[in-house]
Amino acid sequence: MNIKPLADRVVISPLDSAEEKVGSIYIPDSAKEKPQEGEIVAVGPGRTEDGKVVPMSVKVGDRVLYGKYAGTEIKKDGKDYLIVRESDVLAVIG
Repeated sequence: MNIKPLADRVVISPLDSAEEKVGSIYIPDSAKEKPQEGEIVAVGPGRTEDGKVVPMSVKVGDRVLYGKYAGTEIKKDGKDYLIVRESDVLAVIG
């Protein structure tokens, strides 16, 4: 992957949720909620405040939770990614 985020943005690879089946009822993709957990695959240099670059507090490989409707969805090489601002990352897991 060769996506390089700018400023305080990160690229997240959303974790795939397993197919859900309740009893004998299959839940189609259109009825599933969007994933809110993923792994950071690229990080921008950080935001600029008063002429100084503020470094990012997340790094590549971190598993994170992000807002349900945050960011911009893109598809690269057949894989889905999400580009969000660092402020849209809610928490780092483990």
